Amino acid sequence: MHLKTTPAHSQNLPALAAVVLDLDGVLYLGKTPISGAQKTVTWLLGQGLKVYYLTNNSTQTRANYVQRLNAMGIFCKKDMVYSSSYACALYLQKQSKAMTTALVVGEGGLAGELTQAGIKVVRRLGDKKVDYVVVGMDRKINYAKIRDAQQAILQGAKFIASNRDPVYPNEHGVTPGGGTIVAAIQTASQQKPLLIGKPSSFILKLLLNKEKLAPESVLLVGDRLDTDIACGRRSGVWTALVLTGVTTRREADEAPARLKPHWILESIADLPKLLGGSK
Repeated sequence: MHLKTTPAHSQNLPALAAVVLDLDGVLYLGKTPISGAQKTVTWLLGQGLKVYYLTNNSTQTRANYVQRLNAMGIFCKKDMVYSSSYACALYLQKQSKAMTTALVVGEGGLAGELTQAGIKVVRRLGDKKVDYVVVGMDRKINYAKIRDAQQAILQGAKFIASNRDPVYPNEHGVTPGGGTIVAAIQTASQQKPLLIGKPSSFILKLLLNKEKLAPESVLLVGDRLDTDIACGRRSGVWTALVLTGVTTRREADEAPARLKPHWILESIADLPKLLGGSK
């Protein structure tokens, strides 16, 4: 295990109330759990810590994530999951009037969470205007979807991005992420979206507020500097980077202060060693 701190912080963590874990690249890669993930989550819960899952991946509903994690032996309940699709749904629910309509460019997780929040989801623009265009990962993206999103935005719909991740880690390396689709629609519409997922602090502050957690009592664990660590830094929580996903050690070592994690771990399996002295 390699521990690294910034000059502004001690290497010893304060007493923690909760640990927030990213999913892709932290607990699993594709359909393969990362070694030690199940044991680490079990240990965290056994220490009396609250555990939450915070992911930019909008392709699944929270119920899907519960099923997926439990199938890997990783304990999860629905109220432990904060995904970018769920955060988009809460944002639109708070901002919207009755019968709000959203054109969704994304997969079932994004459409499902919006529908559960009372938002009317459409997949094609048609003749009527929509209030929002909400974009996430869509592995069936095509020209017609990009055109519909462009036209809706040009007609006045608000452009919402669940995330802007350029790549997505899996067992074989990385593949294009939801950010590539957002970028295409931004280019076509010449409009910049409101970002809901990491590195925006919106999604993490949503979690902190709903769960009544003080930022200084929370540790965020992720595999990306530009999303996870940046979000954690902006939100005032402690951060740990694992090297099992997108970011390499060299990139972490050379990162500017705003993206520098408080700690660097080889993998999630090393987290109990880091926290052992604080609990």
